[in-house]
Amino acid sequence: MAEPASVVAALVASAADRLAAAGSSSPRLDAELLLAQAVGTDRTGILAHPAALVGDGPRATFEALVARREQGEPVAYLRGFREFHGLAISTDERALIPRPETELLVDTALGAVSARLTAAPRPAGSLPLRVADVGTGSGAIAVALLVALRKRRMADQVVVDAVDLSGEALQLARENAASHGVADRMTFTLGDLLRERVEPRYAVICANLPYVATGDLAGLARDLAFEPRVALDGGPDGLDVVRRLLDLLPGTLAADGVALLEIGADQGEGIVRETAARLRGWRCAVMTDLAGLPRLAVIEPPMPGEPPARIEPPMPSDRPAAGGRPAAGDRPAARA
Repeated sequence: MAEPASVVAALVASAADRLAAAGSSSPRLDAELLLAQAVGTDRTGILAHPAALVGDGPRATFEALVARREQGEPVAYLRGFREFHGLAISTDERALIPRPETELLVDTALGAVSARLTAAPRPAGSLPLRVADVGTGSGAIAVALLVALRKRRMADQVVVDAVDLSGEALQLARENAASHGVADRMTFTLGDLLRERVEPRYAVICANLPYVATGDLAGLARDLAFEPRVALDGGPDGLDVVRRLLDLLPGTLAADGVALLEIGADQGEGIVRETAARLRGWRCAVMTDLAGLPRLAVIEPPMPGEPPARIEPPMPSDRPAAGGRPAAGDRPAARA
């Protein structure tokens, strides 16, 4: 007969107690995911077999994972991947862990690209539609977008330029692109944002840039200490890097293009003001996430001959979010 301490239910309960004491916001979920990792199954397998015996080897692996989680290491790093937009995205210390909130950016980009590809017949030999993923990190946005476009049989009409300041993050993006079969539709550029001018210009620019205010970093969940600070720190008000990208849009975004910038929950009014100040006549709308919080800035240039647009203050969007980057008071404890 199996020892009580060696069965799934007992191991999960004991680990959940330890993780709760260590400050995890989701101790039981963490324990279930880590045991699944140690045993070589998924969480469903753990839930379906609470009385199953766990052998010595997997139990020792589980104990080591729980001990690391007690020190704050994110579950996504311990497992080596994070589910994002229906995909398993490889994750490690080279890049920020993708958060569910960022799926709103992917869904919006998918709609923008699809609309441009289907608005009118594309002549044979047309150049691919250009998309930029600025600050690509793990490549989650670019990879998820291309996989979704592949399902619509549109991926061969698009190329995504993935740009990041970190060579290590860019290598992780390459690995994710290769593992999901979309590397042939991507380019990888080591650089700081975009060049001042590009040709042909981008139809869609996606960006999940650092947007946590420097003063808020100390108040973030302990898990965030394991993620790259450069991917979080957005300067005194969180918008320093975003402002620099706004300044580059006139020379990089197509006349009928759109820029999609993820923002913090307290930055809706700020991004509207910055767009109005830096991009005269450009339109800026702010979409909200499932919690009703500002999450995505949708920025478009004025149409030819159009009078300067009045940029409205952010209003709640009718579009639901599918699930960002953490800011104090902005998100759950960890994106693991």
